[in-house]
Amino acid sequence: RLVPNPPGVIEHGEVLFEGTDLLKISEREMQLVRGVGIGMIFQEPMSSLNPVLTIGRQITEPLEVHLGLTGAAAQDRASELLEMVGIADSRRRLADYPHQLSGGQRQRVMIAIALSCEPKLLIADEATTALDVTIQAQILELMKNLTNQLGTALLIITHNLGVVARYADRINVMYAGKIRESGTAEDVYMKPSHPYTVGLLNSVPRLDRPPSERLDPIEGEIPDPSNLPPGCAFHPRCRWSISKCSLEDPVLERIETDQMVACFESKSVARATR
Repeated sequence: RLVPNPPGVIEHGEVLFEGTDLLKISEREMQLVRGVGIGMIFQEPMSSLNPVLTIGRQITEPLEVHLGLTGAAAQDRASELLEMVGIADSRRRLADYPHQLSGGQRQRVMIAIALSCEPKLLIADEATTALDVTIQAQILELMKNLTNQLGTALLIITHNLGVVARYADRINVMYAGKIRESGTAEDVYMKPSHPYTVGLLNSVPRLDRPPSERLDPIEGEIPDPSNLPPGCAFHPRCRWSISKCSLEDPVLERIETDQMVACFESKSVARATR
């Protein structure tokens, strides 16, 4: 509910958080969820942080709104949060503006803001995409350690399968806006049963393969979200596609205790990959 309506439209469905449909509550009630119930780290910290406000002001704002902290108490807590995310000389840094920080430091500030009110759920949307590999690893470890420390659930949105393998307990594989496979990290990696999941895994370089071996790309093009093909959106690119795939969009069905797949040929896919 961060996208203005119009132009953004929620056509149908529900977004449940602790049993409450967030699409049906008022904006005032939603403000109570943001920050305390759900925190979010966005993809690009430079465009997410306000360039004309100090770091300290941006951290203390949710503390004032949700926790009622003001003045010295809010400043002290903001300084503690910067220390918690690994920014040295935190008291002085509160007076800095975003352009005075590196990309990694800005992302640490975003984490501090997102965790300032100790939310029950933290959403990290491609939170390390704009950072170099070394800083990515530091930020991911930081998020993992802090969420464990605070008892916060962590939802990572990413295209990086290495990140998923290292940090996820459960995985939802999405294509064209829908979940195509869902399961534990072990099941999805070791027993992939959707053609798109198989394609993703096969397109990643692996250390146990010869350096000269060519990667196996997914053929075709990503469909236009406003003009999806009929039936299963992946069928034009799928090597297991049958005639039914162009007529019907399969629904998620349970194939294992903790694994669900939306594919008419999931059994054939599973046999071919095990």
